[in-house]
Amino acid sequence: MDERLLAEAFVEMADTLVDDFDLLDFLHRVTVRCAEVLSVSAAGIMLTDQRGALRVIAASTERTRLLELLQMQTNEGPCPECFHTGQPVAIADLNAARDRWPLFVGQADQAGFAATHALPMRLRTDIIGALNLFHTERGALPAHTIRLGQGLADVATIALLQARTISHRETLAEQLQTALNSRVVIEQAKGVIAERHQLDMNQAFTLLRSAARDRNRRLSELARTVVDGGETV
Repeated sequence: MDERLLAEAFVEMADTLVDDFDLLDFLHRVTVRCAEVLSVSAAGIMLTDQRGALRVIAASTERTRLLELLQMQTNEGPCPECFHTGQPVAIADLNAARDRWPLFVGQADQAGFAATHALPMRLRTDIIGALNLFHTERGALPAHTIRLGQGLADVATIALLQARTISHRETLAEQLQTALNSRVVIEQAKGVIAERHQLDMNQAFTLLRSAARDRNRRLSELARTVVDGGETV
């Protein structure tokens, strides 16, 4: 395990303690860092909205995001199960779970994934979502990697609280709901950019994030102006 990557991951999460951080960009970076640090192929995060329903909030790759969307729409897969039970879910060979999650396993197989793990994201005693890890090779993650993955999920959850300003779960729910709503606009902006520049969705998102950082803008704000036609990237 690369200790430098691990240190950088925790430093990035600590950066959220500053005022006015970009929640959506932060959660995307969490998925990318988790994939790098834990040596898995991809990662995704699902969080609950104000009604308690799981929603896709971030993914390290586009194919992972689509797989997370399938889990949300069908309530089938490791993330929903992890969220509902509050316990980690480990599937070393997805072929063994075809009867359990037929739609999810079929789509995961098409995406090239052979194994998956899901770890709960906790807010005190409540579960606010799950971190999903995907692998292109069969096999269970070592116990120490699972512990580290849970640690990253816990630190990310703590970062979401912005402990200096958030003291009630209702306040966090409102902030997360805003982020979930903004995610819809970002997906629309990705589509606009992809069509305009003949890019795939991963490339479109990378371009949008780079433009937001270069212009010192929030992802959601820039995405909205792109969709409205007020700015280009």
